[in-house]
Amino acid sequence: MRDGGGLLILLGVLLVAGGLIVRMGFPLGRLPGDIHIQRGSFSLYLPITTSILVSVILSLLLRLLK
Repeated sequence: MRDGGGLLILLGVLLVAGGLIVRMGFPLGRLPGDIHIQRGSFSLYLPITTSILVSVILSLLLRLLK
């Protein structure tokens, strides 16, 4: 039960930190390499670079915690 509580606290801190970073102006979701196609009433957004960046950051954090 102790490990679960610590994990929840860590996740909360990470969410708050991520929210502050985005709030301060980091263009998460509008990075070069993200694809946005808009034709008429059709709109397609593929956040490729953002997904890779988030994946790398989460992998590093999880590796450090392990």
